[in-house]
Amino acid sequence: MTCNLLLVDDHSLIRAGVRALVLDIPGYAVVGEANDGAQLLELVEALAPDIVLLDLSMKHTGGLEALRRLKARRPQSKVLILSMHTDPDLIMQTLESGAHGYLLKDTTATELEQALAALRNNERYLSPAIAHTVINQALHLARNTPPPRHSLTARQLEILRLIVRGKSTREIANGLNLSIKTVEAHRSQIMKRLQIFDVAGLVLFAVREQIISLDD
Repeated sequence: MTCNLLLVDDHSLIRAGVRALVLDIPGYAVVGEANDGAQLLELVEALAPDIVLLDLSMKHTGGLEALRRLKARRPQSKVLILSMHTDPDLIMQTLESGAHGYLLKDTTATELEQALAALRNNERYLSPAIAHTVINQALHLARNTPPPRHSLTARQLEILRLIVRGKSTREIANGLNLSIKTVEAHRSQIMKRLQIFDVAGLVLFAVREQIISLDD
């Protein structure tokens, strides 16, 4: 089944470049393009895209505000931020506002394909170039946040470490010699037990509980 994408960027050349990259990836189709947040909301309702590739720096309605409106209007559409910004506060805001992934604009075609595949499989994706930034920001926030109570098993903690490090379900399954369904079950149980359902929250929890360190 084809995965339908909507491109949102106020620079036509950027959209053309991303569209060309997407069209080289089997199983994806660009069904529409928007040049600002207002047009995005119109097209989302008309086209019902599976994934929205969203720039943060746009005229009129900015990307962050557009993201919040999009998630309120059509929460089932997954959002992959495509931005040149590496500011940790901004990245955390996008993740907390419902973005499923964050990719830098100087990314490679291979990384774009990996990010799209992750979102298509109901996973999240952080560009490796900013993963350390997110962990640092989570560590900073953790200093003023009381630790939650939890009862994760040793296996769940092991899988949580791999999730936070950006490993896909398939990579975790292969590395631990488990089935994909088993890993998915563990992932679901982890999120339910922690009551954390986004990657930013999982990173914050993992850093605060010293499940991972900045050296990871």
